[in-house]
Amino acid sequence: MIKAQSYRDLEIFILAKELAVKVHKMTLEALPKFEMYEEGSQIRRSSKSIVSNIVEGFGRRRYKNEFIQFLTYSVASCDETKVHLEMLQETGSLKKDIFEDLFPGYEELGAKLFNFRNAVIRGHHAS
Repeated sequence: MIKAQSYRDLEIFILAKELAVKVHKMTLEALPKFEMYEEGSQIRRSSKSIVSNIVEGFGRRRYKNEFIQFLTYSVASCDETKVHLEMLQETGSLKKDIFEDLFPGYEELGAKLFNFRNAVIRGHHAS
């Protein structure tokens, strides 16, 4: 089923963490001051939630339903992060080039999370 020895071995963890760091830096460097505490705080939390739910789920992988639940939370947080990026870009608070740098990464991550979760579900039903 899952051959990773650590959550650090998971491609979804590596990508999610990389993107969360980029989002964190972006909110401190590229957003207007008035967005830094409101929308900036929201997107930092949602992007970091993806990472933390992967880690927490992996820690509970022996309990497949809990693992699936935390992966579902990661998928939902990824969707939330994409909406925050869209809102920031559409309101003019985030420059188009920064949006175009971050958004495709979250599209890719969302697809990988969805596929990984489905593989865990299939493995759960097979056992």
